[in-house]
Amino acid sequence: MVLIYIPILLVSLASLWLWGSKKKAKKLPPGPKGLPILGSLLKLGPNPHRDLHKLSQKYGPIMHLRLGLVPIIVVSSPQAAELFLKTHDLVFASRPPIEAAKIIGWDRRNLSFGEYGSYWRNMRKMCTLELLSHAKINSFKTMREQELDLLIKFLREKANDRTKVDLSTKVSTLTADMSCRMVLGKKYTDDDLDEKGFKAVMLETMHLSATPNIGD
Repeated sequence: MVLIYIPILLVSLASLWLWGSKKKAKKLPPGPKGLPILGSLLKLGPNPHRDLHKLSQKYGPIMHLRLGLVPIIVVSSPQAAELFLKTHDLVFASRPPIEAAKIIGWDRRNLSFGEYGSYWRNMRKMCTLELLSHAKINSFKTMREQELDLLIKFLREKANDRTKVDLSTKVSTLTADMSCRMVLGKKYTDDDLDEKGFKAVMLETMHLSATPNIGD
């Protein structure tokens, strides 16, 4: 019985998609038509930035495509980016309501995923005054010197022992330690934040935020 309803559902969704695409076709930039339901997902491989570049060469610097049933506008030139990010920035200032941001970000109540409005503007103002102002940056000068001294001491010890060092990892750790002390008031090690450790929790958060969700 279930097998009978699946084709009916697919045909209904395809009909809705065709109706919606005809209704909005005149208002959208050029782009690949895509497949019913899937859209242009099959056009993106393991290197989507390269695939989008190839599509933009065919359809232009402002391109429309669908990822599933979600319409996407891709901008790929400095002039077009200026229109979106400067000339008409308020129109495109908000963020899409993704499920990961609702769950991890307290229903999008943060600066990264928050909806543009008075609440978001107040958060940005608070961050500018409390974290990014000239006086605040200078107030953390001693902390930055301390962290940099610790890194230099570590490298000196490893050099004396003739031990190899992954410098990229150490610089990344240095940046994370400075950021934690600035924002959270202390450094977090791998022993913090339950048995997983701070770094593992942060990586898991970023992974969950970037992983495609069928609910979106």
